[in-house]
Amino acid sequence: MWSVTRHRLLLCLRVFQSGPSHFCSSFVVLSQRVMQRNLVKYFHSARPLSRARIVLGIETSCDDTAAAVVDETGRILGEALHSQKDVHLKTGGIIPPVAQKLHRENIEEVITQAIERSEVSSSELTAIATTVKPGLALSLGVGLEYSLKLVAQFKKPFIPIHHMEAHALMIRMINPVTFPFLVLLVSGGHSILALARGVTDFQLLGQSLDEAPGDTLDKIARRLSLIKHPQCGTMSGGQAIEHLAKEGNRLMFELKLPMSQNLDCNFSFAGLRNQVNQIISKKEKEEGIQNGQILSCAADIAASAQHTIAVHVAKRTHRAIMFCKMSGLLPDKDSALEWY
Repeated sequence: MWSVTRHRLLLCLRVFQSGPSHFCSSFVVLSQRVMQRNLVKYFHSARPLSRARIVLGIETSCDDTAAAVVDETGRILGEALHSQKDVHLKTGGIIPPVAQKLHRENIEEVITQAIERSEVSSSELTAIATTVKPGLALSLGVGLEYSLKLVAQFKKPFIPIHHMEAHALMIRMINPVTFPFLVLLVSGGHSILALARGVTDFQLLGQSLDEAPGDTLDKIARRLSLIKHPQCGTMSGGQAIEHLAKEGNRLMFELKLPMSQNLDCNFSFAGLRNQVNQIISKKEKEEGIQNGQILSCAADIAASAQHTIAVHVAKRTHRAIMFCKMSGLLPDKDSALEWY
């Protein structure tokens, strides 16, 4: 989980090299324009670079309160994380007002810990970078509000971060991947295929038309009541599906592959979830159990659902690769696909 959050925080390193990240969040447009002008002026001013520039990154887009102090060489000087997983596990999913409350309760301590562990003073910070979209609005608001407070207090430039761009660019932190390259982003809230042409230059090739695969798996897990399963009581929905799928027969139930007739790169998962729900309802009647009890074939349903989602993602990704190759959008040699 921390590696996922770290992806978002480290995008600031690429911003150092190519200017501020694109940002168009409506709730801070005016202040963003002022800060970006100051940021561009600051980073492109003629000044001696006697030491590596250092950024404080803050992430509150969903259910993790995280912060890290990172230098431009990619070295993490200090980091801290507070996870809300256990709280949301009890409620069967993330409740935005609860997430917001927990962020507010923990953000100051998390940031303080990250700075203390880095052994860097606030005066040594070059800028403050914060996730501003996409994500849960209530959660994002906590990070943004606290960040702007620090910006005013420390008198530092502010770097707004689009966390899907952060995921897309993370490969360049660990491998010498050059632009352009194809990106597949699959998570609890997103499913995106895009061509990365530059730090803030992306061509969207496909996205989910309804819900994300992670969301689909969580909903299937809740419908199967896997929180009550003896092996899955401490797991999130997606983790429970993956765990049981290892024991199940993915061929036990035949699920129709989504969008098989659509000649594009978009995704769709809601129809697949409806198919699974129908199977669950049918098996409950056959086994004579009520909603909330565990089916004997739960592992087989989990395996079938997971397999069908994986095949759907793979086929749409293959279509995107072929489209890029035929359109000359990717180099003939050394082309790269990054997936997250």
